[in-house]
Amino acid sequence: MPGNGIQLTDGDITTLAVEGIVNAANNALLGGGGVDGAIHRGAGPELLTQCRTLGGCPTGEARITRGYNLPAAWVIHTVGPVWRSGVQGEPELLARCYRSCFSLAREYGLRSIAFPAISTGVYGYPKEEAARIAVREARQALAKNETLTSIIFVCFNSATRLAYQKALAEPSGTQRSA
Repeated sequence: MPGNGIQLTDGDITTLAVEGIVNAANNALLGGGGVDGAIHRGAGPELLTQCRTLGGCPTGEARITRGYNLPAAWVIHTVGPVWRSGVQGEPELLARCYRSCFSLAREYGLRSIAFPAISTGVYGYPKEEAARIAVREARQALAKNETLTSIIFVCFNSATRLAYQKALAEPSGTQRSA
């Protein structure tokens, strides 16, 4: 696995022993399918109770809650963009998701954080483009935040893993910008 504090893994984000996990949430923050549903199930009903107090979350932003029954102490909920051919600001919105998550990680002093492939499931974001944005933002976060030492991208299938491997193999100065 490439160094610089970035790792790839397969499996279930809800089982990772990290300080924070990221939830690819919907705007309501009240649970849903995919990783969102898995995180809500794993955390237990207290997560939904806390999420109801947050008033939702706009696309590109993030909110933080306790992890409750999860191994992670914190869940950072972020709302990625729905892919609409890249003409409605999707790259910048996705980059803002990561920046918002890293900002909360810094504020809460998290040393380790795990991300799903935000927006690449039912929201339809192309995996390779999303992975490039995720890796670029992760590299920038590691360079700016001396507390953060470990960023894990959890790949839910081989196509996602391949997209992240390709993005990690690119030198940081050659990645396309969002």
